[in-house]
Amino acid sequence: MKTVQASNEQEDNTSKGRVATAFRALRHPNYRLWVMGQGLSQIGTWMQSMAQQVLVYRLTGSATALGIVNFMTILPLVPFALWGGSLADRVPKRTIILITQSLMMLQAFILAGLILTDTVQIWHVYLMAFMLGSFKAVDMPARQSFVIEMVEGRNDLTSAIGLNSAMNNTAKTIGPALAGIFVALLGEAVAFLLNGLSFLAVIVSLLAMRNLSLPPAHTESQPSPTRHMIEGMRYLLGQQTLLVLMSLVAVNSFLSRPYQTLLPVFATGALSESAKPMIAFLCDGSHQMMSCKAPEAIPLGLLLSAVGIGAVTGAFLVASLSEKSRRGQMLTLGNLSFPLLLLLFVNSNSMVVSMVLLLFVGMSHVFQNAMANTLLQLNAPNQLRGRVMSLYSLVTQGMTNLGGLQAGLTADWVGASLSIGVGAGFSLLYGCFVALRYRKVRNLS
Repeated sequence: MKTVQASNEQEDNTSKGRVATAFRALRHPNYRLWVMGQGLSQIGTWMQSMAQQVLVYRLTGSATALGIVNFMTILPLVPFALWGGSLADRVPKRTIILITQSLMMLQAFILAGLILTDTVQIWHVYLMAFMLGSFKAVDMPARQSFVIEMVEGRNDLTSAIGLNSAMNNTAKTIGPALAGIFVALLGEAVAFLLNGLSFLAVIVSLLAMRNLSLPPAHTESQPSPTRHMIEGMRYLLGQQTLLVLMSLVAVNSFLSRPYQTLLPVFATGALSESAKPMIAFLCDGSHQMMSCKAPEAIPLGLLLSAVGIGAVTGAFLVASLSEKSRRGQMLTLGNLSFPLLLLLFVNSNSMVVSMVLLLFVGMSHVFQNAMANTLLQLNAPNQLRGRVMSLYSLVTQGMTNLGGLQAGLTADWVGASLSIGVGAGFSLLYGCFVALRYRKVRNLS
């Protein structure tokens, strides 16, 4: 009896220890401010993302148009992301983020105004996507390399990156669900308007931060911006392990992650019949819960929310890892399970089964992406971190959006299920190759 009691106490202490480890980054005041401000802003961002998909599909009825919107955001990535990484290693990161967040707020208000005045056209959405891509390209390297300043060093970096992922994916859960309701009731404009207002939260949190570390003083001996960027690329090219990490993220971003771009096609196509009871419960009949202006937004919101719930769960598991954990094993698990689960999803005709599968898809994607992010930052020198993370941003965002374009074009040709299924199959093969060929990556801690 005493043995069982001792065992239970040990399990309780272990659970409490994991929770404390997961949230240890919150002991830093600047990071707490960031979580509050960025958390609200991310909800608005995901509301806009979901509403934009509904808007584009309403205006065009084309999967190709969904892909083009994603492609427009990658056009400015190469020049601006590399420049943004160099900038993040030269000037205060908070200043960069304040400017880019303000510009993204303006972009959201412009789109809201176009929809409210009923003047929006598809080229407006393409243009605003290009502008948003430019702002994000500069914002991402500074924002990702800013984390280590907010937590005052490397000790709590894994916790902070895990919590960042949890925050983003909590927003991914709440945002689409809210957007599905608001878009169904009031149309797309309200989601863009609320996103614009949400940027005020992160701007206020940044202005309230104190005692942040400053970048190295600018001297005449510093290289030109071009040479500065090339220096970061040369460093990465000389690190085999980091290159393998980048390649894993690139392959999955290009071939597997575009499933998110085509979710509207699944929601209104293969899953539409099984989703009818849910729509009827919410919008029709004697149990009507709301008056739906765009009921087709509800299944899409539920699918995106399922991804978000899984991703949040995965993010907390990442954040709770101890410093001695083998992060490479969790990375490998994500590399293999992410495409495998997608292969199951594209063959499902049940809304309920698809939601369950997407829950685990979200979890496995976080295992891969958060672990790659953490390992890159832990192994990058302080003076090069901004440039390394600019290349990571270029790979994740660039390949994801380029993959969205190819997935959209392929889906119009052979169908959404085959488009995503073939990509996921190749991703799975590459993940198996890396797991067998580069065992060092699997054993990274």
